[in-house]
Order: sequence, then C-alpha cells, then structure tokens
Amino acid sequence: MPAAELFLEPMIGRPAGKIGYFTGRSGFDHFAEAYRAGLALLPRPDAVAAVPTSFGPVRAYRFGPGGDMPVVLLSGRQACTPMWRANLPGLSARHTVWSVDSIGEPGASTQVRELTDGADQATWVEETLAGLGLSRAHLLGASIGANLAVQTALHRPDRLASITLLDPANTFARLSWKMIVVSLGSVVPGMPAAVRNRLLSWISGGAQADSVPEGQLIAAGMKYYRGAQPLLGRPTEDQLRALAVPTLALFAGRSIVHDADRAAATARLIPDAQVEVWPQASHAINGEYPDRIAERFAEFVDGIR
Repeated sequence: MPAAELFLEPMIGRPAGKIGYFTGRSGFDHFAEAYRAGLALLPRPDAVAAVPTSFGPVRAYRFGPGGDMPVVLLSGRQACTPMWRANLPGLSARHTVWSVDSIGEPGASTQVRELTDGADQATWVEETLAGLGLSRAHLLGASIGANLAVQTALHRPDRLASITLLDPANTFARLSWKMIVVSLGSVVPGMPAAVRNRLLSWISGGAQADSVPEGQLIAAGMKYYRGAQPLLGRPTEDQLRALAVPTLALFAGRSIVHDADRAAATARLIPDAQVEVWPQASHAINGEYPDRIAERFAEFVDGIR
C-alpha cells in the first residue's frame, strides 16, 4: 500500500489547539520510510482497516482470519504497530490479533481533536472496537498503551472481555525521575541522535535501541512528531476496587518507569486481578519475553472464555 494511502490524512505542520502533528513534510517522509520498513518485517496482515472516530481516523491491522474474540494491541508512547514484531507470531498463533495505531501518537492514525482526559481516550478506543465490528475483545497494552487499556476499562468497559497490562506507565505508581528525564528528552526540539538513542537504551534495559527497526521508528517519531497527549491522573483506589474487567498485570522488575513492587501492590486492589513482577524484565518487556507473554496471555484468557 503506498504511503499516501497507508497514512490517514497525516497532520503535517503545527495545527491550532493541542493536537499531535508531524513537524514538516521532510520529517514526515523520513518517519513514513521508517514506518514502512517496520511494517515490512511483520507477518502480512490479513486485513487493513481505517476506522473513523470522534478524535480522528484510526489505522488498524488484523493478523489472523477473524471470527473469534480477538486481542487488540495498544502501543506505548511514541510507538505504533511495528513495535509488536516480536509478539505477533506467538499471539496470532492462538488468537486473531488487531493492532491499532493510537490517536495522538506517531503512526498512520491522525488526531483531529484535542484529548483532554481518560474518558476521551476511552472513547476513541471504544469507537475503534465498534468500527471494527468487535462486540467484545481483549485489550493488551504496553506502557502508556496499558494505561489506555485501564482508562477504557474504567470509562467504556462494555466491549471488553479482559485487559492485559505490560509494565503500565503512570497507572499504579508515580513516574520515576528517570522516566521524567526520558519523557522530557523525547520532546526537546533538535535533540542529538546520540542522546535520543541513549535515552531509548536507558528505558530498554541497556539494549541498543537504534540497532533494531522498532527503535529506529520510535527515534523517528521522537524527532519528527510533536504529541499533545494529556498526562492523565492515576486511577484512585476506589476506582480500582470497582473495576470489574478481568485483569492481568505484568510488571518489569528492572523498569525505570516506576517502582515495580509498589505498582504491583496497587494493581492488586483490582478485584481478582492476576498480578506478577518479572524480576529480570525491563520496560521493554514485550520484546524481551514475547513467547512467555503469549503463553501467559493464553492461559489468562482461556479462563475467561
């Protein structure tokens, strides 16, 4: 699919209001090249969809024949569908998988309206599920994508069979000073590539992020895309105790995002939540343990069906 068709009316140049955008045509072209290179390494999608939502059109990819209750993947900050390269083989061997590029993040979806709170975030996710014709689905999110899954469970739970959370950021514990440094570094204009790659390596447990296509794509997003996502407040203890969607939460013991043990203790406030800390995992847990995650997810959802 040509880039002109793959990307859904990309926002190029600063718009009015708090809306994410690519900084210019050249930057968008660089990002689009990295995006297409990342997609080329994934299994061939069985379907590619464009879903209109209140906050902009969403690009989604289906891996698998459809027909069963799918798992829908929600990427982390500055990331999109190619970040799931390591996970798709294991997940799609057992389940139909939809991956969506999030509104307000660099990818093939486009934000057209300001996101102000968790209810807004949950709205575009629910509208995407509806537009894909999914009456029920499992959400699996990483980092901020896991936060997005929790927001959907809190505000728009009706279509959710379960949520699986991979080291959810700013959800169950405050962000660490290290993560704040990384977040600030990702939005500083003119950040040298060496510094940007060092920040990505830091959050990925020391891995050389620029040596893999996923890391190169995230670096391109950091350089050429300006997000306008709100920093959402963490759910209250009362909200967590009232959350009725089955939950599996996997925390990375070596994460720099937060104190993993403290975050896990808070996540256990969710009734019947299955909560684990994997001591050797970093925040890049999805790429470090793809087979183990696929097996653990299958075990979890088999108890729900």
